[in-house]
Amino acid sequence: MNVILLGPPGVGKGTLASIAQERLGLVQISTGGMLRRHLRLGDELGIIAKAYIDDGELVPDSVIIDMVKERLREEDTQGGYILDGFPRTLYQAEELAKFADIDLIIDLELEHEAIIRRLSGRRACLSCNGTFHMSMLQDETTCPTCGHRLEQRKDDLPETIAHRLEVYEEQTAPLIELYRKKGNLVVVEVDGTVEENYQKMLKVIEENQ
Repeated sequence: MNVILLGPPGVGKGTLASIAQERLGLVQISTGGMLRRHLRLGDELGIIAKAYIDDGELVPDSVIIDMVKERLREEDTQGGYILDGFPRTLYQAEELAKFADIDLIIDLELEHEAIIRRLSGRRACLSCNGTFHMSMLQDETTCPTCGHRLEQRKDDLPETIAHRLEVYEEQTAPLIELYRKKGNLVVVEVDGTVEENYQKMLKVIEENQ
């Protein structure tokens, strides 16, 4: 089965896709993971992407789409995969449809206030690169791993998160409408624990096989 997992930043796409890979054998494919892989390999697509990144620019859709196309040709994806956060725009969806057969689109939804609470509670250690949530910390200012000071990244400030959510909604509204018209979009409310959310997603996958 080939699945697209949509949802705003902070909703838990990566976590749920990772569990689906482990338990169902659906290969998790994320644009971030592909990008890091090509940069590490230093292949043609990696070199092209690096040039944009070095110039402080976003890697264009055409390059990302070529990465996805190449990844979906690999043998391990032939038994099924889960696209984590791709496509993000109508253009990406239209291009994806030219080379991929998608069985199901799952749109993970959570109230924006809950996402802002979740993400703004993250703290980062610049020494060991650990990321922690305040709800799990005894001392909100000290890294439990190495003892260095924890800080809040700019990306995790409430106003920054709110802006990212606005951008996401603007970008994906036409995309979600497209999939809704096609009839293979299912909305899953992810307002429970990770396991509860996974079981909701699993039920949808099983019902659509």
